[in-house]
Amino acid sequence: MTTPRQTTLHDTHVAAGARMVDFAGWSMPIHYGSQLEEHHAVRRDAGMFDVSHMTVVDVAGPGARAYLRRLLANDVDKLRTPGRALYSCMLNADGGVLDDLIVYRREEGYRVVVNAATRDKDLAWMQEVAAAHQGLSVTEREDLDMIAVQGPGARQRILPLLPGALQGPAAELTPFHAMESGDWFVACTGYTGEDGFEVILPAGETRAFWSALSGAGVRPVGLGARDTLRLEAGMNLYGTDMDETTTPLESALGWTVALEPADRDFIGRAALERQKAEGVPRRLVGLVLEGRGVLRGHMKVLAGEAGEGETTSGSFSPTLGASIALARLPAGAGERVQVEIRGKAVPARVVRPPFARNGQPVVDIPA
Repeated sequence: MTTPRQTTLHDTHVAAGARMVDFAGWSMPIHYGSQLEEHHAVRRDAGMFDVSHMTVVDVAGPGARAYLRRLLANDVDKLRTPGRALYSCMLNADGGVLDDLIVYRREEGYRVVVNAATRDKDLAWMQEVAAAHQGLSVTEREDLDMIAVQGPGARQRILPLLPGALQGPAAELTPFHAMESGDWFVACTGYTGEDGFEVILPAGETRAFWSALSGAGVRPVGLGARDTLRLEAGMNLYGTDMDETTTPLESALGWTVALEPADRDFIGRAALERQKAEGVPRRLVGLVLEGRGVLRGHMKVLAGEAGEGETTSGSFSPTLGASIALARLPAGAGERVQVEIRGKAVPARVVRPPFARNGQPVVDIPA
């Protein structure tokens, strides 16, 4: 049995009383005592996440632009200036999602952050595609860590703790913009639906930064609350809500596919154009349970004459006080469905995510 890898902060998490679990081959904190309190801390103030298990890859050289335009379904030419960020998927030839990621344009080259669970597969695929492009380097940055600070109070608490050259400019950062100074890289991105930053920094400075954030009143948050937060925000989880057997068009990610300009031949393009022309057979939607029970992944959804679907991820929502889920349903499904929970068909309403924004519900809650 392989021993899980440890982030720089592993001992810090253990000392803080975290319950550690094996996640994607890493020993990671699931919670520090109360997942519910950690969830509310992010919605109401500020929480911090150790996301150093994520994979940071720098792409540089004169071939970098052409390579990423081929590799990604979204178009890096949208990143007109350094400091801009773009959400995209890497696809296989059939249009299936190999991974979702964020790519940043830098002064020289690009930075890509991919998921921990798909690290080996992603790196192998990126290198395989890179072989056809001259003047290119694709480098994993194992010397860097990553900490996310999220919540309405995140900006106020984190700014004084950043390197001096970043403090003023970072205060003005808007979503999907980033800046860097030395080896510190600060991006206004996240996985919670709240304001905040994801900070990539040298591994040797990680413990001191985490300690300073704690001293500023930022609460440590584990993977458990991270999952309920991202679900409320309507954000997909790779391997759960989409994978190699689903396309972006079936995963509520059509907005991440750039079919213009028509001459950009990205991997998976032909398959997506074919699926779009024939009609996308399934769609990913939100569900709010209207009866008793808790929605989980892999529950059967009955959509009447349209057929059957399945929940992909689900949970009790602390912000809504109701059970919510993402579900992949037949394209013809209506606004009312039933979910099989312990042998009973429980009514649910189809909604368009997100379920919550800025700490408040944005969908109607069952009485």
